[in-house]
Amino acid sequence: MLERLTWEQIQERYPDQWVGLAEVEYEPNNDATIKSAVVKYTDKSKNELTRMQIQTNGSLLSVYTTPDNIFQMGAVGYFG
Repeated sequence: MLERLTWEQIQERYPDQWVGLAEVEYEPNNDATIKSAVVKYTDKSKNELTRMQIQTNGSLLSVYTTPDNIFQMGAVGYFG
């Protein structure tokens, strides 16, 4: 059974990786900050999760668990 976790719990359990989230609940008055969600996928690439997000009409959210590192990793891949 999949359990609802806070964003902090998700980051602790799945550090530095892409996860597919379902049933996302956002912080009140802030639609950009995840409060909690159900982790549905932890073994997919960013591309796989993005395709799945499109196919499910947004009912799945793909997100990187350590936002501070995502730009650095993306910039290295882009400029490298």
